[in-house]
Amino acid sequence: MIFGAISNSWRQQLANQDLADLVKQAQEQGSGHVELRQTCLGAYEQGEGNDWRPVLSKMQTLVDGFPQLTFDLAMAMPCLSQQIDPKGAYFQSALEGAKLVGGSSPHLRTVDPSSFDQIWEKPADIPETALGLVELTREAASQGVILSMENSAQPIGSMALLVNEIRSRLSEAEGKFLGLCPDPTNQLRRFPDTDPIAELDALPLDMIKIVHFKQARDGKPHPTVDTGDLDCISMLHVLENKGYQGQAIMEIPSHEDVFDNLSASFAYLEAGSQGN
Repeated sequence: MIFGAISNSWRQQLANQDLADLVKQAQEQGSGHVELRQTCLGAYEQGEGNDWRPVLSKMQTLVDGFPQLTFDLAMAMPCLSQQIDPKGAYFQSALEGAKLVGGSSPHLRTVDPSSFDQIWEKPADIPETALGLVELTREAASQGVILSMENSAQPIGSMALLVNEIRSRLSEAEGKFLGLCPDPTNQLRRFPDTDPIAELDALPLDMIKIVHFKQARDGKPHPTVDTGDLDCISMLHVLENKGYQGQAIMEIPSHEDVFDNLSASFAYLEAGSQGN
């Protein structure tokens, strides 16, 4: 498993520091991967909403400066609640950015911030707009880009239902490019009576494209991955037992001591790993 950081943890620092300097500090604390999150990239992005674009020349310089790190691109994309043109400039620029930063394994992580009227328990519950993922996945697959999704308004199991439905409408090769970014703490905060770790455990390994670790205590964000509302060590063991070897991102809150908090989060999980 590759422990990593995410740029939205650096909101405070981005006001006065270049993104490259922050990536360097994350690497020094032990990050093997950095998730570059839209709205938290400083001079490396421009525009908002459908006009958002990564600044590719600066992105290229960034990734070239850190050959020992891997990167993915993450963005707020309403791909479950709106129809998005797979050939349009918005999606194509995102794919281009993902390919640039992702090297041999490009990955575009999407989060749709929308809420829905009900939890999806069967395929008929899935809104028609979400089925637009068929063509988005097909286009991403044609360019070799992994597409993963997150939506805190739906439990992990419901998102898995969506992936299975979309995959059923694609070829097997295309369907392998679509998966999830599970975040059990997000689910627990929204659906406290559910068991998100059990739902994570139920996922097929090939559906887990990247994972987020975070912690809350009494429902409030905690600055490190540590003890709290979610048993993060149990989550780690579930992933280890599955043989998951991908990126595990510490999505910790923005804080003046964020890099100390990042290091502490790594240390907590490393101490709890079954490999120790």
